[in-house]
Amino acid sequence: MPDRATALVVDDHPTNRLIASALLRSVGWQATEAESGEAALALAASQPFRLVLLDISMPGLSGEETCARLRATPQGAAMHIVAYTAHAFPEDRERLLANGFDDTLIKPISRQRIEELITHLG
Repeated sequence: MPDRATALVVDDHPTNRLIASALLRSVGWQATEAESGEAALALAASQPFRLVLLDISMPGLSGEETCARLRATPQGAAMHIVAYTAHAFPEDRERLLANGFDDTLIKPISRQRIEELITHLG
C-alpha cells in the first residue's frame, strides 16, 4: 500500500508540474514529477504513489493510455488517479471517469481544489 502522502504529477509542461507539485507540498504531500506517460510508468514501477495527477494531452503516450497501463499494474487499484486537464466539459469528465480515472482536476488549479481532492482521499 502506498504511503498516503505521496503523489506523482505527470505533465509535459514544466510550469504545470511545478504549480501542482508546489500546491501538493503546501498541504503536506511529497510530490514527484514526470514529464511523460512513459516516465510516469517507470516511476510508478519503482515506487508506490497514493495519488497521480495525470495530464490528458501529452505527446507520446496519452494520459488516458497511461491511466489504463497504471491500472493494469499490481499497485494500480491502490492509486487514486486524477485527470489533470484543461478539458472542462461534462462529457469529457464522464469519458475520463468511465476510462479509469477517479476524478478530474481542471487547470488552472488552486490550493482550495487540491485540499478538496486530498480530503476525498480519506
